[in-house]
Parts: sequence; structure tokens; C-alpha cells
Amino acid sequence: MKKTIVFDCDSTLSSIEGVDELARLKGESVYREIEAMTNAAMNGEIAVEEVFAKRLALLNPSRDDIAEVGLLYIREMVPGLKQALEQLRKDDWGFVILSGGFREAILPLARELGIARVEAVDLRFDAAGNYRGFDEAYPTTRTGGKPEVLQRLKEECPETSYWVMVGDGVSDLETKPEVDLFLGYGGVVEREKVKAGADAYLTRMEDLPSLLKKMSASGTKS
Repeated sequence: MKKTIVFDCDSTLSSIEGVDELARLKGESVYREIEAMTNAAMNGEIAVEEVFAKRLALLNPSRDDIAEVGLLYIREMVPGLKQALEQLRKDDWGFVILSGGFREAILPLARELGIARVEAVDLRFDAAGNYRGFDEAYPTTRTGGKPEVLQRLKEECPETSYWVMVGDGVSDLETKPEVDLFLGYGGVVEREKVKAGADAYLTRMEDLPSLLKKMSASGTKS
């Protein structure tokens, strides 16, 4: 049986929210505005599509800005992550990153972790590295996008018979009907709606391998 864990990125694999870090580069007032929109979306108070384009218009990120955030993702990896992935690989788990963030910023972290598949939003830049838009059709730019990507992944990978999602936000919780097990992660920020809706909840990434073994042994949603 092939098993795959789908990880959110921001506040799950890394302690940062990439869009907030891009905002820091633009000054305090932009940061506060972006942070408020991000939190409202992750808490499920407003729809993702209400803020996605608006945030990027405010940020106007250059290719260099994205590269800087890519380094931050690596620097701020959550404790115990590499060790957890090493153990999970021994247990024959495969991995995917599924994010509402920006692929170009997440790819360096994915390479660092040895994760080949990254599902995230592509940004567009001109030859000089100036921002020229984003892939507006990509599912995670809107509410319900992550389940849509999960459905496609399951169609592409019929050999995978057991799917787990790990994430901190309401957009991650939306995937619960599409996976065999939804694990909420609160090691960076705890969101009550996610905690209440998860099949199980963890606050330390190093506990993930043992939690998966325990839930497999108990037959939870298997």
C-alpha cells in the first residue's frame, strides 16, 4: 500500500507565513494590513479569494523578494521536521506540499526537504524580475481550492491508497473529506476551528511518525 502525506507549508513546515514576510519588506503599514487579511482568511472569517489578488497588488513582489522569502522558509523550518521526514521515509511514506503560497518561494524548502512535488501558485515576472501577475486559475487562490487539488492528485496517483493531510488552517481542514486522515498542526499557531475539526492534533512535528503509527494501529479512518 502506497501512503502519501500532503503538507501545508506556511505555519506547518516553516514557522513563517510567506506573504507576511513579503509584507515586512514593504514596511510596517503594509505588513499590518497584509497580516490582518492573512489571519482572517486562515481563521475562515473571510474567503481566500477576497484577499488573494488584493494582497499581491499591495506587495508587488520582485523575483528577489521571493528568493529572500525562500531562504526564510528554510531558516525557519519547524523543529523536528527533518528528523520526522527521515523516519517517515523509512516507513515508506511519500510527500507532497500543497500550499496557497507561491511556488517559487516554496521550492527551495522543498529541495532542502527532498520533496519533489509542490502544488502552489505560480507568479509571473518580466525579464528584469518585476512582478507581472499570478496564475489566477490555480485552485488554491480560492476557497475550496485545496480539496480540488487533492482530487486531482488522487486521480493522478491511483497507486496511493492512503492519504493524510497535515496543516494549520481552515483551507487545510477543507480537505478532510478527500483524505483518509486529517491532522491539524498547532506548533506555530493554534486555530480552534482546525483543532476541533481534525481527526487528531499535534503541536510537535517530531511526534508525527509515532502519531501515524498509533492511528494506523487503532484503525482510525483506515
